[in-house]
This record gives sequence, C-alpha cells and structure tokens, in this order.
Amino acid sequence: MQIFGVDIGGSGIKGAPVDLDRGELTEERFKVLTPHPATPDGVADGVKEVVGHFGWTGPVGITFPGVVTGGSTIRTAANVDESWIDMDARALLSERLGGLPVTVLNDADAAGVAEMQFGAGRDRRGTVLVLTFGTGIGSALFFDGVLVPNTELGHLELGGHDAEKRASTKAKEDHGLTWEHWARRVQKYLAHVEMLFSPELFIIGGGVSRRASKFLPLIEGVRAEIVPAQLENNAGIVGAAMRAAKEA
Repeated sequence: MQIFGVDIGGSGIKGAPVDLDRGELTEERFKVLTPHPATPDGVADGVKEVVGHFGWTGPVGITFPGVVTGGSTIRTAANVDESWIDMDARALLSERLGGLPVTVLNDADAAGVAEMQFGAGRDRRGTVLVLTFGTGIGSALFFDGVLVPNTELGHLELGGHDAEKRASTKAKEDHGLTWEHWARRVQKYLAHVEMLFSPELFIIGGGVSRRASKFLPLIEGVRAEIVPAQLENNAGIVGAAMRAAKEA
C-alpha cells in the first residue's frame, strides 16, 4: 500500500510516496524551501508544489512543526509564522490540493511513530523519547509503544533559554559551534529531559542523525541508551503517510 507523506519543516518542505508495508519511500523525495515568512498561504503553496511534482491524487499525510489538536487545529507555531495559530490546517491544505483527503499531525510525533514501527524503536517497550534536531528540537514520547502527542520538549528551559535555541542543529550552525561544543549542549539537554522522564531509550533524529558518529560518542553522563534514528530525515514523511493511511 502506498500513501503520500509531506514533512513541513522550518527550512524545507519535502515529500514522497511511501510503501507502508516496508516503511520506505518508493521514489526519491522532492523538496522545496520553506518560504519566509512561513505564512499559511506560502507553506500551502509549497505543499502543493511537492505533491504536484509526483502527480499524486490520493490521501496525503502532512506534518506540522507545532502542536496540532483534533487532527487539524494549529496551537503553536514556533518556527513558522504566528498566523498559523488557531488555523484549520486540514481545511486549508485540502483546499489547496484540490480537495484531496488530508491528515495533519505534529512533525516529531510523525517521525516518532515511524521510528517505533520501522526503525530504532521497533519492539521496544517502556519509555522511549524520539528527539528530532533541526531548525528546532521536536519530541515524541512513547510508553510501551503508545504515543503521548504534542509534547514539544524542545521548549523546555535550558540555561535560561528555550532549549532549542541552545541545542538545535540551527543553533550549532548559527553560532559556528564545533561538534564537541555542540555535543556538550546536547548532553545537558538530554540529562535534563532524562531527569524529568527517565526514558530507557533516546532516539536522535532529524537531518543530523546522518552524522551521529560526529557527536553521539561525545555525550557522557546520560544513563539511557542513545541511538541514531534509522529512518534518518525521512521519518517524518513515513509517519505522515502512516497517519493518513490510518484515517483513510
């Protein structure tokens, strides 16, 4: 079975058809830059371009970088334009896609469900935290494989700042941090999250997961097992497609 998944991020909007039996993209993903400002109309146009690139005409699952309630209503918009708040995202995006059935969920939750089904969290019980490092820090919390949605742990306070302002991949790039310096920030963040939730496993996702060997060996003092995401930066696309299939 194939369903289309789209992952809206702070820097890019990417998507592809997904084979839901294997949890893999069936074609090379297509990506456009997220507009700035990332207004609802601008982002919707980007989603339309991504879906249109493949000529897709079926259900579409779409991630959003913020809290999504009721499968449609946007409640937070830290890394996109604030005009998204209280927007009926499903209605907007479905209209822009010519009436195609649309499902919307938090981006880190999408990545998390994909990793738990097909990746590093497969068959893992207990408390698992999937953290996606990119423009911000997304989080997906699971207990015995069941998702607690919209946790948004990237906005915990760390050193007097929003954690994602200190430890995201964007923070590394903006401040020209070495892998060693950035790893120390990530270590402090993981230790703080571990103190609050006592997970057995951290799964580190987002684009930086492709370079896990550069920083994961530098992290010390965290008791939980820490592993890179196996689906890397495709996890959001896969998870979005999984949710769309569930609601189709």
